[in-house]
Amino acid sequence: MRLNELKDVAGATKSRTRVGRGTGSGLGKTAGRGVKGQKSRSGVAIKGFEGGQMPLHMRMPKRGFNNPFAKKFNAVRLDRIQDAIDAGRLDAKLVIDARALVDARVIRRELDGVRLVNGAGEFKAKKVTFSVAHASAGALKAIQANGGTVKLPAEKETSNA
Repeated sequence: MRLNELKDVAGATKSRTRVGRGTGSGLGKTAGRGVKGQKSRSGVAIKGFEGGQMPLHMRMPKRGFNNPFAKKFNAVRLDRIQDAIDAGRLDAKLVIDARALVDARVIRRELDGVRLVNGAGEFKAKKVTFSVAHASAGALKAIQANGGTVKLPAEKETSNA
């Protein structure tokens, strides 16, 4: 097979409808747009327009606030980390941080940091060292019960100590 012999499977492509090509085509004259009016002409933009009445999306009350500077964290349960250690994807002897969790396929990508939370399962890995942005009280308790440590950023260590 050569490049000039390549072609689509029969029925894979469909030719577009050419409108306004005579009355015999079925879409001639007005080309399926009806007769007169704003929608029959080009440059129409009336998605939310209600004939001059205040549109519904403007009548509804606006609530809340979206903080553009809010940090997005990866919440990771300890039982998911335990599963990765048991499967051999994570080495418990090394420091476990966001990069290690991505490499072990526990999380997809590093966001603004990792937040450890105590999952439903049991965390039994001994002397594991974590370097994360945040850890819940339950997660800290579970890690420290097994002799592990959690390294948090400077401003967090004072509040958790």
